Amino acid sequence: MTETQHFLYLKFRFATWRDTLMMVVGSLCALIHGSASPLMLLVYGMMTNTFVTYEVEVQELKDPNKECINNTIHWTNGSIYETTDNTTVSCGVNIEAQMTMFAYYYIGIGLGVLIVSYFQIVFWVSAAARQTQKIRKTYFRKVMQMEIGWFDCNSVGELNTRISDDINKINNAIADQVSIFIERISTFVFGFMVGFIGGWKLTLVVIAVSPLIGIAAGLMAVARLTGRELTAYAKAGAVADEVLSSIRTVAAFGGEERETERYDRNLIEAQNWGVKKGSIIGVFQGYLWCIIFLCYALAFWYGSKLVIDTKELTPGSLIQVFFGVLMAAMNLGQASPCLEAFASGRAAAKTIFETIDREPEINCFSDDGHKLDKVKGDLEFHNITFFYPSRPDVKILDNLNMQIKAGETTAFVGPSGSGKSTTIQLIQRFYDAEEGTVYLDGHDIRTLNIQWLRSLIGIVEQEPVLFATTIAENIRYGRPGVTTEEIIQAAKEANAYNFVMTLPQKFDTLVGECGGQMSGGQKQRIAIARALIRNPKILLLDMATSALDNESEAVVQEALDNVRAGRTTISIAHRLSTIRNADVIVGFEHGRAVERGTHSELLEKQGVYFTLVTLQNQGSSNTPNGKTFEGYDSRLGFIQICQQVTEEGPEEHEEPAPVARILKYNRPEWPYMLLGSLGAAVNGSVNPIYAVLFSQILGTFAVQDLNQQREEINGICILFCIVAVISFFSQFLQGYAFAKSGELLTRRLRKVGFQAMLRQEIGWFDDPRNSPGALTTRLATDASMVQGATGSQIGMIVNSLTNIGASFIIAFYFSWKLTLVIMCFLPLIGLSGVFQAKMLTGFANKDKKSMEAAGQVSSEALGNIRTIAGLAKERSFVESYEQKLELPFKSAKKRANIYGLCFGFAQCVIFMAYAASFRYGGYLVRVEGLPYMLVFRVISAIVISGMALGRASSFTPDYAKAKIAAAQFFQLLDRVPKISINHTDGQKWEIFKGEIEFLNCKFTYPTRPDIQVLSGLVVSVKPGQTLAFVGSSGCGKSTSVQLLERFYDPDEGQVLIDGHPSHTVNVPFLRSQIGIVSQEPVLFDCSIAENIQYGDNTRTVAMEEVVEAAKKAHLHDFVMGLPNKYETQVGAQGSQLSRGQKQRIAIARAIVRNPKILLLDEATSALDTESEQTVQSALDEARKGRTCIVIAHRLSTIQNADIIAVMSQGVVIEQGTHGKLMAKKGAYYKLVTTGAPIS
Repeated sequence: MTETQHFLYLKFRFATWRDTLMMVVGSLCALIHGSASPLMLLVYGMMTNTFVTYEVEVQELKDPNKECINNTIHWTNGSIYETTDNTTVSCGVNIEAQMTMFAYYYIGIGLGVLIVSYFQIVFWVSAAARQTQKIRKTYFRKVMQMEIGWFDCNSVGELNTRISDDINKINNAIADQVSIFIERISTFVFGFMVGFIGGWKLTLVVIAVSPLIGIAAGLMAVARLTGRELTAYAKAGAVADEVLSSIRTVAAFGGEERETERYDRNLIEAQNWGVKKGSIIGVFQGYLWCIIFLCYALAFWYGSKLVIDTKELTPGSLIQVFFGVLMAAMNLGQASPCLEAFASGRAAAKTIFETIDREPEINCFSDDGHKLDKVKGDLEFHNITFFYPSRPDVKILDNLNMQIKAGETTAFVGPSGSGKSTTIQLIQRFYDAEEGTVYLDGHDIRTLNIQWLRSLIGIVEQEPVLFATTIAENIRYGRPGVTTEEIIQAAKEANAYNFVMTLPQKFDTLVGECGGQMSGGQKQRIAIARALIRNPKILLLDMATSALDNESEAVVQEALDNVRAGRTTISIAHRLSTIRNADVIVGFEHGRAVERGTHSELLEKQGVYFTLVTLQNQGSSNTPNGKTFEGYDSRLGFIQICQQVTEEGPEEHEEPAPVARILKYNRPEWPYMLLGSLGAAVNGSVNPIYAVLFSQILGTFAVQDLNQQREEINGICILFCIVAVISFFSQFLQGYAFAKSGELLTRRLRKVGFQAMLRQEIGWFDDPRNSPGALTTRLATDASMVQGATGSQIGMIVNSLTNIGASFIIAFYFSWKLTLVIMCFLPLIGLSGVFQAKMLTGFANKDKKSMEAAGQVSSEALGNIRTIAGLAKERSFVESYEQKLELPFKSAKKRANIYGLCFGFAQCVIFMAYAASFRYGGYLVRVEGLPYMLVFRVISAIVISGMALGRASSFTPDYAKAKIAAAQFFQLLDRVPKISINHTDGQKWEIFKGEIEFLNCKFTYPTRPDIQVLSGLVVSVKPGQTLAFVGSSGCGKSTSVQLLERFYDPDEGQVLIDGHPSHTVNVPFLRSQIGIVSQEPVLFDCSIAENIQYGDNTRTVAMEEVVEAAKKAHLHDFVMGLPNKYETQVGAQGSQLSRGQKQRIAIARAIVRNPKILLLDEATSALDTESEQTVQSALDEARKGRTCIVIAHRLSTIQNADIIAVMSQGVVIEQGTHGKLMAKKGAYYKLVTTGAPIS
């Protein structure tokens, strides 16, 4: 019990007494609503009896010797007429008056249903809306209180989906679904009650078989919900993921076709499971219908015995019992999808409430902690050790000690990842250190009030985050309640005033999402103004000018120099020119402050600072702009988040794909589709046949001759059995045939889609939208969605058409007048069917649109949480979010009313239809002598087909979704890659020499167009020579290799290969001449031999060659020592092997290719000394007689290269042999003599 109590508490813990009251009243209404259908059966039963007695009377009175006196039939001579078994026959039924009364009953029930179902929905939905609103507010507020470390461990995307999807799931579970569940259960109970009141024997017989129906209905629901295809697809998905994650390796070794084959082989399992699933659903459907028809046969046969032989039942109570129990069984089955919603809501609630109950370690909303009266600005770091919570195994700061004096400018320098930015984040108290303390003016900052502490600090980051509002508002974020004059003053100090005044709207200009409308320099200056307006005691400049070009840098730098005066300033530097005039320079390495002093003191030490200066000076003497030596920092993450947000917008509105094109892909399966359609046609005609048989049974009760009556009933029951068997097979046929054609289509689409992905140029994969994860999901889900637009859809259409067609033919044939009357209601009945189907899926999707505004606030807030925390602006975002929630909340309440009305209308329309049509039917029976059984036949034929139609539309997988998925798919198929890997495009030539020239190459990565990677690279290498690139990370060494492989083409300039410009060369041909060994070699999840054979995908490499290559790579002995030798599996990404072993397999793989050009990208950097020597000798072996480009990181490994090129900021600053460069005493000389680290 505690489990359920806990569950209810979870669900409704945010309910006020008012909500509880609404939910209780709503539940009562649902109970009453549930009893309506069984009530209707009572009326229906009475009505049947009336019709039957009337019919008997009519038949008796056909004899001219009988007449009706005092409601009893007499002979014309006045004696009472008695039937064979000595009973009298009553007469004088006023059929129209009776029917009018029944019509009023129906209308009464209908109105009752309209009212209670309206309240049932309105109360539940609005109570749920209020609770959801409360949960959203509480959750967002709590998330904004969390410390930054928590955000490192929870991705922003995940939090956003939690705010939208998970809370919607909770909403679904506590809204209409509960009331519908109660209503269904109530129908279940009342249905049985009606049955027992009518006749307990028959009820027991039907109950005995009804579990079979309930089970079938439940199984149907379950079978739909299985997620098994995805697990079956998992293997192929893993292949796709592995290939797409290591796309560069696949491209370099030309393995595209081989991978497509491998992927296709793994798709078979998913295909088989899909067919299995289709067949299972077919069997279930068939079983359900078969059981239902057999039940009909049994119940009518036994029931008619009770009516005719023992006279226990009237025909009316037979119908009442039978339908009562049937209704109960079906409703029990349909209640199961609601449980599904409860379960997912409960799971979602668990994660949401866990967050709500979590206490943040650093709570920015708390008022605890001191506020000092006077702040000088002395900072001290004392024995600080620190790990990021998301990477507890990497020590970022290692026992760091340092002091920063008030009023001085301190500069931090050091390679990437040495902990410079981390110290800044500790000063802002985004994190607390594991060990050690940070002191401000001698106070431990953990004892100070957070909001107050952060208000002392102004920070300007490398990638400043602006919010999507005006310039003035962005500056105002710096400090609450500033005047316009102060804003202007701050803008002037930040050198921003002039450019702002040139904009048309001046300070009211919108900066766009993430400041997208502004240039880097402009954003930077607005951020500086925002920092200045705080009048901070401590100014933190984290690479504040790195992203700028020279001109804007000078301007921004000047602004920074002006404002540094008299404040404690910490500047993380990247261009040494900007920090020469700092008071103190602190050099960082591996999380320690290894050196401190002024510029000149540190140069004498020849340590970290010295290395950086050397590389940079050398660079700046040759190039106009001394760009960063620090390459891209880890902070690119932020830009990408912003880019994603801005770019996703326009993509969504895909034109739905034409169905014809989808079907074209399905053409080979036409026999299956034909079979399926045949099955569907048979299934469609089942309902109308049922209507005919059902009314026929009612008709037999008016037959006078008992023997004839029995014969007719037995005949009809046998017919029911035949229909049962046929429908079992046809349902199975429809399920199986369409599943087969659909799965073959899915497999074909997946294969084609995967091929299309592998055709794209590498730059396409850099786009965050095309990350391996996103692409694998697209393959998994889009393709299987498309199938919903073909097979099952066609089946659906055929089924519905035959259903309607047959029903109408029957109805018009037997009574066209009555048919016309009912047809007026048909659109309404169809609508109500559609509506009930919608009910099952719930109404949450409508919320999504109105939630978008709030969603934007939340995603902006979560995406830029650091900036917001730094500005201590969490509260204003929480307020703005809550404000944005008001509108959706109001619309949700309004929608609850509309929804309630629609629901009520849909529920009551069928009662109204019955009222009208039976009343008119009574008229026709009396005036035109229409046999009453035809009234039933026509009405049930049409009503049943209407309901079936509505229901059917629900079971079609989402058609619109399928078309959009298809559109995305075709968009991928139609995309023309910028670099074609076709075997026919471009030149090939006979004798490939391997001469390479880079002519003035300029290049930026497509995803980071603002960072110039190569700015005019000029270098050449003759066939057979070895060229070595040396330089710090991010100077463009690896990029030049990627241009050579034609993963990218240069923006300007050319790469010449044997004198041919690279963009005219056939790509597979070019790549087949190049072997590459990279720093982190990518191995595939197969055996060692297969990995080596991967080197040449154009042919099957013989084992001898593999062994030969392995020997050259010094790998053979190690492999022979393994138990399975060359058949040893290397594990995912080669995880079973050490780095040195992986490296040697990669070298063997490159040797098997027998390439003319060998590219070694830091091939030995990740190794310890021993394995390095082995690998190095293997490489020297492999280099013989080939053109070779080496990217070095240890200078010792490249001294014997023919040309050594020293690179900095995307250009070569000096080149020559080792001897020449040593004599020149330039940058290379300094690097070698000081032994300073490079990368």
